[in-house]
Order: sequence, then C-alpha cells, then structure tokens
Amino acid sequence: MDFLNFAFMQRALLAAVLVGITAPAVGIYLVQRRQALMGDGIGHVAMTGVGLGFLLSTSPVWMATAVSVLGAVVMELIRWYGRTRGDIALAMLFYGGMAGGVMLINLAPGGSNANLMSYLFGSLSTVSESDVTAICLLAAFVLAVTLGLRRQLFAVSQDEEFARVTGLPVRALNLLTAVTAAVTVTVAMRVVGLLLVSALMVVPVAAAQQLSRSFAATFVIAVAIGVTVTVGGTITSYYRYVPPGATIVLLAIAAFVALSLLAAPLARRRARAAAARQPAGDPAECAIPATRGAADEVGV
Repeated sequence: MDFLNFAFMQRALLAAVLVGITAPAVGIYLVQRRQALMGDGIGHVAMTGVGLGFLLSTSPVWMATAVSVLGAVVMELIRWYGRTRGDIALAMLFYGGMAGGVMLINLAPGGSNANLMSYLFGSLSTVSESDVTAICLLAAFVLAVTLGLRRQLFAVSQDEEFARVTGLPVRALNLLTAVTAAVTVTVAMRVVGLLLVSALMVVPVAAAQQLSRSFAATFVIAVAIGVTVTVGGTITSYYRYVPPGATIVLLAIAAFVALSLLAAPLARRRARAAAARQPAGDPAECAIPATRGAADEVGV
C-alpha cells in the first residue's frame, strides 16, 4: 500500500474509481441502444478539444468537454436526419476530430507527442488537482442523469416508438444520453485514454450480461466490474510500469472471458432444472419466464 503515500497516485485512484463507476453507468444505455461504438467516435472528436485547450492555454479537460458535447449533438442530428449519407458524415466528423486535435497540439506552445500520448492512452502522473476537480464535477452530472432518469432512459433504449407513444420526450432523452456519453469520455480520458474509453463503456456491461438479464442487476454488476478493473489496472501500472489505459481494458476483457466461461455451465444447469420442474405440455408454465423477465426489466 506504499503507493498511497504519493499524491499523484491518490489523485489517479480517485479518478479511476469515478471512471469505473461512470463509464459502465452510461455504457449500459449505449449497449441497449446498439450504439456501443459511440464512445469511440466521441473520443476522436474530443481530441480537437484537447488540442484547443493546449493552443489557448486553458484546461484541456473542460475544452474537451465542450467540444465533445457539441460533437455528440451533431452526431444525434446526423442520426435523425442523415439517412443514407449519415455514415459518411459521421466518419468525416470522427476522423476530422482526431486529425484536428493532433494538428492543434503540435501548433500549441509546448505541444509534444508526450502530451498527445497521455490523452490518447491515459497517464497516471499527469492527473493534476484541477483534473480531479473537473472529473468529480463531471462524474456527478453523469450519475445524476444515469440514476435519476434511469426509468426514462431505459424505456427509450428498449423501444423508442413505445416510449414516444407513452408521452416521453424521446428526442430530448436521446440527446441527453449522447451528451452524457460525451461527458463520460472526458471524465475517463486522463485514466483510460480517448482511444480506449469506449471499451470501458461496453466490456463491463457485456461481462455483467453473462450473469444477469435484469437491467438493475446488470447495472450493479457492470459498475462493480468497472471499479475493480480501473483500480486494479491503475495499481498494476504503478508497480509494473505499463500503460494504465491498456492494462484496464485488458483486465476488463479478461473479466468478460472469465464470466463467459462461468456463465455457460450455470445456464445449462438452470435450463435442466427448469425443464425438470416444468410440467410437459403446460402452455401457462411456458409463458412464465418471459413474463418474469419483462417484470424484471420494468422494475429497474
């Protein structure tokens, strides 16, 4: 536990915990919406914000937040109105954001490849007190949205048409989800890096789904996995001198593989037990699992 004696590790661990909570908390809605790669696209756009921060000598985190939110809004507008040409517009937005960020960082006073690499793949020693303050504020916003509006966001993620019929403001909620994902990217970029943050949004959720089909249980398990791998990866990178972002993502993938191997025999055992209890040819009994599953989802 000697690493706790260093201020930079204290800051890095606090940031890691917040990232481990917020990334899966947003990612579960993106996975439900089949937009698992949105975080990757926003990460590309956020590079322009980082470059602007260096060029204007302001906080790269706050500038990246502003640019990411703007990029997320544009992405949603393209999704609504882009139709057949939407994929090309999104590709131009993503790659243009990355190229613009690299160019601006190199034009900025003191800009260097070292600065670029720390934002692309994460860095423990560069997490400053101002970064921690920004991460705490942004994480509070993400948790307020993902927990406070969980029923509405879940309904829209499951079925937009049904949610619209029930009177929910679908477009506003979609836009809020995109903005929250953009904020999460900037929360995570100092620890995981912009190029790897999407994996932390998706992989813990996919791992949690191996054990549970209930939304609430999946949410809790995904956050637990997220915190475990971010803290574990941060500590490992301190002792082994390896990149924290890559270490965290590899740990998340290892957790997914382990839970997948564990879930397969458990699922077969549950299926055999259910078949043994179920009377043959009873249609009412056959309908129970689906009804229970729906009730579990509604009871988020």
